[in-house]
Amino acid sequence: MGRLRPSGHIRLPRFRHPSKRYRVGDTTRKGISVTASSSGPLAGTRVVELNGIGPGPHACLMLADMGADVVTVMRPDELAASADGWAHVTRRGRTVVEANLKSEEGLAAVRTLIAKADVLVEGFRPGVTERMGLGPDECLEANPRLVYARMTGWGQHGPLAQTAGHDLNYISLTGHLNAIARKGERPVPPLNLVGDFGGGSMFLVQGILAAIVERATSGQGQVIDAAMTDGASVLGQFQWAMRSRDQWSDVAGTNMLDTGYPFYDVYTCSDGKFMAVGALEPQFYAEFARILGVDGEEHPGQFDVDRWEELREAIAARFASRTRDEWASDFYGTDACTTPVLSYTEALSHPHLTARETFVEVAGDQGPAPAPRFSRTPSPTPAAPPREVSEIDSVWA
Repeated sequence: MGRLRPSGHIRLPRFRHPSKRYRVGDTTRKGISVTASSSGPLAGTRVVELNGIGPGPHACLMLADMGADVVTVMRPDELAASADGWAHVTRRGRTVVEANLKSEEGLAAVRTLIAKADVLVEGFRPGVTERMGLGPDECLEANPRLVYARMTGWGQHGPLAQTAGHDLNYISLTGHLNAIARKGERPVPPLNLVGDFGGGSMFLVQGILAAIVERATSGQGQVIDAAMTDGASVLGQFQWAMRSRDQWSDVAGTNMLDTGYPFYDVYTCSDGKFMAVGALEPQFYAEFARILGVDGEEHPGQFDVDRWEELREAIAARFASRTRDEWASDFYGTDACTTPVLSYTEALSHPHLTARETFVEVAGDQGPAPAPRFSRTPSPTPAAPPREVSEIDSVWA
């Protein structure tokens, strides 16, 4: 049933997952009609985004995916210059307007939008929007219900608040980057998943939604200070909890989840591809050891710590004896917590991800579909990123 073939091709299961994605005009299995105005749990929520990079646009993508009406304010002629670039893909489901924020006319037009909005998202250094005349005081005076969401790396205050940085810099101060390494090796940048997105956009969205919920009681908006250093630190609560009980060491590569345990690691196969092993619990390890063939009496037991290097070598030797897809076929559908390490291209055709329609194509670009899933207010397939500028005076007129 849907096993990986040795050739690397994947036999897709012949069924559709109940969590299918609906398009405008569809009717759900429960008989609910999906319309442009009713689809998504945030339908009717108005968001103004002052165009930026990284986590701000990603947060607005997620809000738009959930049905929010997101209007992105760009500089004059900025859309034409960026519409074919990779960053524009994150502007799916948006309306784009352009305004010169150095002119009184442009500022007045944007202030009019903000006065009608539920949320404002900005990702400039602290103080920039204040100097523009679009700071929290001015905007909340004009629109007391506004949720004013600020996304930065270092936060709105602190010794580094005015300095430049990127994802790698922000997580380097949290302890996370030091922990993402094999023993005796230098840390490996985890792409920009931990700072920009895990600690940035996800916490920005969380803050926005929490403020919207609170506003239903108080009737008032507020300012959100979302800093990647703060959010990324919260992502590490598990490690901090273990550290407080002397169960996590600052020496990378010696702990449970950083390749310190031989049954939580990545191994190389005969074709140079990899398998990921996460067989922590005894019952899962037993299944893993049985399938891999390291369960004999001659092999160390799972928690025979003094023989872990011997166990690691045995596991490595077994994986090196066959190709990744051969091992993936053996482990598929078992409780061994062992899976193939796929490329982005390969992920598009994995049977589980295709069954759940985890990826969609929007205007020729392949990428993740909206998440999470909602039973009563499902999100439709996202609209393509706009290639034309809308007249700012016509938005929410």
